[in-house]
Amino acid sequence: MAELTKTIDQAVKVMADREGKYLTFSLAGEEYGIGILKIKEIIGMMSITTVPRTPAFVKGVINLRGKVIPVVDLRLKFGMEEAGYTERTCIIVVEIKGQGGSVLIGIVVDSVSEVLNIKATDIEETPTFGARLDTDYILGMAKMNGGVKILLDIDKVLSEKDITLLDKAA
Repeated sequence: MAELTKTIDQAVKVMADREGKYLTFSLAGEEYGIGILKIKEIIGMMSITTVPRTPAFVKGVINLRGKVIPVVDLRLKFGMEEAGYTERTCIIVVEIKGQGGSVLIGIVVDSVSEVLNIKATDIEETPTFGARLDTDYILGMAKMNGGVKILLDIDKVLSEKDITLLDKAA
């Protein structure tokens, strides 16, 4: 009985840790969210300098006030169809934990929606899609207004190998 109580307490703590403010954005008609503390800034699309011999999802680098920041197209990283950039397309600059400390990375999204305060009771566990699918990068599913927003753990969206590659590109 004590084991069950301990497991339940751990699950409640994990869900409470996920509660908070999230910046929501859309990609291919779906809504996603990233914890607001990971967001450094949101900028409109700007000139991106391509870097040779990088994966297709790496769009290149930008010069943001004298700092070179690698940029990743989240659509391509998630295996979605590439879409042309519009006036609503923007770059969200996020801070990701890497082996050598934190790294600033720009992620291209279709459009930014809003900042939502999501309660722990509105967040469901990530469904299991079978052993072959890696869903570690999903924090949970937020039930909002009859729909679902996918909450991302931005630190896990990119692998250590990806982060090292981006760091070198910058």
